Amino acid sequence: MQSRLMLALVAIIATTAIAASPDDPLKVKPLIVGNAAPAFTAREADGKPFRFEPGKLARPVMLIFYRGGWCPYCNAHLKDLRSTVPQIAAMGIDVLFLSTDRPEILRGSLKEPVDYHLLSDNEVNAARAFGIAYRMDDATYAKYKTYGLDLEESQGAKHHELPVPAVFVVDRLGSIRFAHTNADYKQRLPAQQVLDAARTVMAAH
Repeated sequence: MQSRLMLALVAIIATTAIAASPDDPLKVKPLIVGNAAPAFTAREADGKPFRFEPGKLARPVMLIFYRGGWCPYCNAHLKDLRSTVPQIAAMGIDVLFLSTDRPEILRGSLKEPVDYHLLSDNEVNAARAFGIAYRMDDATYAKYKTYGLDLEESQGAKHHELPVPAVFVVDRLGSIRFAHTNADYKQRLPAQQVLDAARTVMAAH
């Protein structure tokens, strides 16, 4: 009996180690084209749960992960997509934006208002599921605090995890048809390439 308990404990520890987010954005292992998209739960700006279920999609979905409204590069990317998102929606693709900002500050933290479907992934459930979450090291966390950013306050959590910026397109059957990630948070997929990705997916749909 004791040996069985020990084996179970070892299995749990091993699973936890595998699931743990890396401490370096270069070490993330994102899902790729052809993989089944994972289900996850995020939250709307009003705090209500939003359940993403790949097997029950009425339309293809584009998921755009960004770090938070405090990030100037994220704000620039969201602004760059202003005219692109309506075009993608008109093609028949739903566009969801996910960040680690807690629900209460999802919109207010952005430099400019946007008419996007914003979701809070402050518990990084979605980012972990897509393999793009990493843990900010303590030195960087402390440095950010000197800049006036308290990640724990913006996230409402103490995990210190962020997603690498990413764009995924999931078809109605729940399969990933486009995937783009970049460990360098200063580099984002240009609006035209986001639009081209949507067109390519819909042409093959």
